[in-house]
Formats: sequence, C-alpha cells, structure tokens
Amino acid sequence: MTTQQVSEKYDVVIVGGGPAGLSGAVALARSRRSVLVIDAGEPRNATAGHAHNYLGREGVAPAQLLADGRAEAIGYGAHVLDGRVTALRPARPRQPGTDSSPEDGFLVDVQDGPTVAARRLLVTTGLSDELPSVPGLAGRWGRDVLHCPYCHGWEVRDQAIGVLAGAAGGLHQAQMFRQLSDTVTLFTHTGPKPGPEQAEQLAARGITVAEGEVVELVIDDDDRLSGVRLSSGETVPLQALVVAPFFAANAALLSDLGLPVAEMRMGDVVVATHVPADPNGATEVPGVWVAGNVANPMAQVISSAAAGLMAGAVINGDLIAEETRTAVAAHRATLGEPVRG
Repeated sequence: MTTQQVSEKYDVVIVGGGPAGLSGAVALARSRRSVLVIDAGEPRNATAGHAHNYLGREGVAPAQLLADGRAEAIGYGAHVLDGRVTALRPARPRQPGTDSSPEDGFLVDVQDGPTVAARRLLVTTGLSDELPSVPGLAGRWGRDVLHCPYCHGWEVRDQAIGVLAGAAGGLHQAQMFRQLSDTVTLFTHTGPKPGPEQAEQLAARGITVAEGEVVELVIDDDDRLSGVRLSSGETVPLQALVVAPFFAANAALLSDLGLPVAEMRMGDVVVATHVPADPNGATEVPGVWVAGNVANPMAQVISSAAAGLMAGAVINGDLIAEETRTAVAAHRATLGEPVRG
C-alpha cells in the first residue's frame, strides 16, 4: 500500500497525486518541507493515450507523466502513499464562537491505513466527468469520444466529427471543431434546435445539423467508432464524437471542513461545480488550499501542474510566517520581553 514509510506528522499533506498534487509536492519538498502525497490512483485522464499541450512533454502517456512526477517528488524527500482518504478534520475541534486557526493543524484519515497529522492541507482531488447517458458512450471516453479540442482535436483533424448537443456547449464545440475538420455534424439530441441566428452561423461554416436523439454508437469490427444511430433508425457515419460532460468537483472530503462547492454556469445552465479559492489556491478555511480541476474545471494538465506549484509555494510562505512568529516569541522570552500578538 505504501510507497514509503509514513510518519505521524507532516508539514503538508497533499490529497491527490495528479499533476497538481505532485507539482505542489516537488515545490514543497525542494523547500525542505516534510510532505505526504496520498493518492487513490484514479486519474481523470486514465483512458487517454497521450497528454497534450504540456510544453516539453508533448504526447507523453498520462501514466508515464505521473510516474515521472512521483519519482521527482520522492527524489526530493516527499513521501507517497497509495490509498484513499476517508476524512479530513481539524486536529482541534472548533469551539462555538471562535475562528479556526491554521496553526491548530489537521488530521487525515486513510482507508485501511494510518491517520496522519498535517500542519497544512493541499487538496487536488480533481473532478468527475458525468457523461450523457447514451449506450456505449462511456466505454469510448478518451478514445474517439472526446470533449476538448485542445486536448484531442489535432488527433481527429480532417475526420468526420459529430458534436452531441446537450444543455450547454454544443454550438460552441461545433464551431471549435470546425476549425479542425471540414466535416462536422451537430446532433441536436436532447437539446433545443438552433435558433435562426445560430442556424445561420452553422450554415455559413458548413456545419450540418442532424435532428433527433442519438440512441446508440456504432462500432466497427476493428473496435473503432464508425457512426451514431438516431432514434429514427438513421445511421450517420462518424469517426469521432464530441460531448459536453458535466464537470463535478470531487470535493466531498472538504464539506466536513466547511467548504461547500459552488456552481459554474454557461449562461443560465450549470455546467460544473468547483471549490472557490483565491488565485493561489487558498480557500476560506485557513490552512486549506486547493489546486487543479477541483478548483478550476477548465484547467488542462499543464495549468493544473502550474496551480499546484503556486499553491505549494504559497503554503511554504505561510508556514514560514508561522515559524517566524513562533521564533520571535521564543526570542523575546529569552530576553525577558513581553510577548505581543
């Protein structure tokens, strides 16, 4: 279960071992902080063959990127634990009418594992993609069922691409993927028909509109997507299908710390949930930071890693400030000076 021997207390415990968590771990370990990364081993991009737009690592396999990140973090002294965190809680129960203090620290419970103490927490648990309920669609996710033109668009360039309209995003996605292929079909599916202005824009760009609900994916003998079947029985040939998942923050652990999720909207439609934080990842709860998709549903791999780095640096600065206050108090005590707040 453990990659290394786990201690009882750390400067920082990081929940989630993806790009954000491991990048934060490297930053903190290089600052000689004691760090524990706890990872449940469920990366969002596990089904994808390659990661893209990561400068210097273009096309790397996601599993390889994480393995390399782990090795780097461990090389600087971070500890890694393969396990599932079941609870995050203040080390000292909050008293009614008082504010929590990050100096009180936190306790982290691990399923079938230890309870460890942390001075600070960095939560990088990501999000879950909630896909449309079309038979066969989930099994193709990350292969020929896609959502992001920047993550997968180049790989399906010049192919026959379908876009599944839903509550939000279909029209925008159709225009985005039209940049990559001359053959794009927008399926109205369960969404509304395009309005006159939208229909004109689609027609001007040569995007076909197919009405009717998509009820099935058609897979050829080589296990490749070859089309979709509509409720009318018509089959439309395709090589890739674009969908708009609902991005649900994996934030249940944070609710016990008083951090509920917030909604993210596209117009009047809720398209995601996330944990609000400042640009450095600090949440409303002192001592708790978030980074990656749990905070920013639109973050790609490289931006999640950058957010983890920034959060790690700011956490280190926060710990330095605490240690400086403690050192000043101790220094004054040796001089017989009163300790001021």
